[in-house]
Amino acid sequence: MHALIVVAHPEPHSLSHSVAARIGAGLVAANPADTFEIVDLAAQGFDPRFSAADLQVHRTQAAPPADVRDEQARIDRADALVLVFPVYWWSMPALLKGWIDRVFSNGWAFDFSLDAGLIKKLQRLRVHLVGIAGADAGTYERHGYESAMKTQIDHGIFDYCGARVASSQLLLDSETQEPAITLRAGEQLGRTLFAHRLETA
Repeated sequence: MHALIVVAHPEPHSLSHSVAARIGAGLVAANPADTFEIVDLAAQGFDPRFSAADLQVHRTQAAPPADVRDEQARIDRADALVLVFPVYWWSMPALLKGWIDRVFSNGWAFDFSLDAGLIKKLQRLRVHLVGIAGADAGTYERHGYESAMKTQIDHGIFDYCGARVASSQLLLDSETQEPAITLRAGEQLGRTLFAHRLETA
């Protein structure tokens, strides 16, 4: 099986990138036949701006541009999509949100029309969300940040397209605890990424 691991952080030696690498390492350790690809959105210079051209795609008046088609093809080849990102203002970075805005387009991720309503087109896809968070569990619980993020991202984005959010976790205290703790959590996720195959074997 194949995983697409998407990272949105401008520094290649960041904890986010290190966690993404550990997820890949854990995946291969669990089953050497499995593969993964890490996509560094910052390094590849993906343009997250939702332009007038993207609006034409949304209205099904134009085909997606080449950069969007390339990302869609990557997802089409994957059995699992893993998003690794630092939490900025209790959400994902603009780079990752813009990637979703442009790539998860009408006609590919879903079909919507006044006649037929909504058709969810990504029902085969499993999604894993990994937020690297600086705050502690008490902060997220007191203010309802975690539930707000799940409503916005897990349900609002992926359920709308029919994709199943197989796991959604915040790796907390990333600025105060030893990085090794966060990295171990990433590797453990990689080792269990395709555990669901046992359910259908």
